[in-house]
Amino acid sequence: MVQDLYILMITAAVVSILFKLLKQPVVLGYIVAGVLVGPYLFGETLVNADNVKSWGDIGVLFVLFCIGLEFRLKNLISSGKVAAIGALTIIGGMMLFGYLVGWDANLDMVNSLFLAGMLCMSSTTIVMKAIDEAGMSKERFVKGATSILIVEDVVAVVLMVLLSSIAIRHQFEGAELAGKVVNLAITLTAWFVCGILIIPTLIRLVKKHLNDETLIILALGLCLGMVLTAEEAGFSSALGAFVMGSILAETVESHRIEKLMTPLKNVFAAIFFISVGMMIDPASLAEYWVSIVYVSLVIIVGMILFGTLGCWWGGQTMRDSMLTSFSFVQIGEFSFIIAGLGTSLGVLDPIIYPIIVASSVVTTFLTPYIMKAAVPCYTFFYNHAPAGMRAKIDQREQKVAEAEAKAAQPSGDKGSLANKARHVVRHTIITKHLVNLFIKNMSAHDDEKQG
Repeated sequence: MVQDLYILMITAAVVSILFKLLKQPVVLGYIVAGVLVGPYLFGETLVNADNVKSWGDIGVLFVLFCIGLEFRLKNLISSGKVAAIGALTIIGGMMLFGYLVGWDANLDMVNSLFLAGMLCMSSTTIVMKAIDEAGMSKERFVKGATSILIVEDVVAVVLMVLLSSIAIRHQFEGAELAGKVVNLAITLTAWFVCGILIIPTLIRLVKKHLNDETLIILALGLCLGMVLTAEEAGFSSALGAFVMGSILAETVESHRIEKLMTPLKNVFAAIFFISVGMMIDPASLAEYWVSIVYVSLVIIVGMILFGTLGCWWGGQTMRDSMLTSFSFVQIGEFSFIIAGLGTSLGVLDPIIYPIIVASSVVTTFLTPYIMKAAVPCYTFFYNHAPAGMRAKIDQREQKVAEAEAKAAQPSGDKGSLANKARHVVRHTIITKHLVNLFIKNMSAHDDEKQG
């Protein structure tokens, strides 16, 4: 086991340094490292595949837990329209494209749905990294783009539950799926209400006793506890990790937990991407290169088309809409997770996995270059658009600018809508009784110790 970790870490470090020098995303380096240590390139695997898979599964949990920690209600509410309309347009459009690609390739319904699910999610990690490396993190479109990615992450978790149900039954039953959605919604509501009522309050009460070591142990314990709860309830472990991350995001220690989790997440996420690379057979990539190019083009064209339309319908300017859509032209971690889910359930055609991974590599590699083309493409589109369209673009730009100026003006009401909502929740009768009961028990315990 130690030897396996040694080989994984050294290989990943060397390859990722090389990719850094080439100014390429480090995620690609991890996937290439997986190909190098995998069973296909040299005829035998250099590490124990079962160990790597177990560590990779843990990596998925930590990645989703950290994505949950980044889920901020206030950010989602402030750009709710563009987040909802943009995300749903992208997901709906790309799932339609993905299903049609599967149908064109003569795949059955289950495989086509899994393929559709893999193509509809951009990579939060890669998008934010590409925006940061391009020096665009202060641009106006970033806030809306981040909100769309958050909604996509939430929908992806729900989609995994639905795909699992379809895969097990091998058929699409609307009534059963509707029941599953309702059951999931009720369960999530119960988890969030109970979690947000109890956990933030308790963490606030014991905050002075939480050093970094205790806090990270507590956070991981809560995460794994929710994972087990989700599995017992019949849902995926990934859902439990995401939910607990989202609950802890509403605590006073959320940023501290996120900072402490980062090194652990990076290590296990690297192992997850290495495990993805280990499943790539270079010979099959050469054999199916036409399919890889085809799928990559579908991803790029579809994301630009539906991303631009969704953001425009959601209220963004045309320039911001195109900047957002041009940064979404790749698939990433959730595509691999959904592919792994289909493989573990035994329903996914074996050739889909390497094609998806290769398409992710191609689109991730092209993302920085496509992003640079966003502004020139917008300029070309604006200059060659009909007069009526240009007038609408100018009106939207003026409207957004006026809204920004209004929002920047000082206001006597400092509290955001999200903060007000949390304030109301925390001061319900239930919360007050819980806190009073907790304090009463603590006081009684202290009195017994003093006596």
